[in-house]
Amino acid sequence: MDLRRLVLDTNVVLSALLFPAGAVSWLRRAWQSQDVVPLASRVTTTELIRVLHYPKFRLTADERGDLLAQYLPWCEAVDVSNAPAVPACRDPNDRPFLELALGGRADASITGDADILALAPSFAVPVLTPAELRDRR
Repeated sequence: MDLRRLVLDTNVVLSALLFPAGAVSWLRRAWQSQDVVPLASRVTTTELIRVLHYPKFRLTADERGDLLAQYLPWCEAVDVSNAPAVPACRDPNDRPFLELALGGRADASITGDADILALAPSFAVPVLTPAELRDRR
C-alpha cells in the first residue's frame, strides 16, 4: 500500500515540529525528504496556526514562523469546497480533517485522536496512528 499523500492532524504535526527527538520526529524528515506529502486545507492550516499561538507553547512570532516554514512548503494545498460528504463524527472540530482526507484523495489520515480513530473501520480513507504508519513504510 502506497502511503504517500497524508492528512496529518494538528497534534501529529505539532509533535513532529516541537519535539525533534520525539516519537514522531521521523515524520518531519519524511515530509522534508518528500517521502510523504502532507495535505492541507485552509481550515486545517488555520487550525495549526491558531494552536501554535497557545500560551503553553511560549513561542515567539519568529519561532512560530520558523515552525510553519518547516512544514507548509512541503504541503499540498487542497480545496475541499467540493469534498464528498463525511460521516458524522463525535467531535465536529475533526470534520475538516475528514473532508481533507476525502477531498484530497489521501492515501491515509494520520492521527492519535480517539474520535477519528473510532471511524477507521468504516471511513473510506485508511485511518492510522503515527506508529502504524511508520510500521507500514
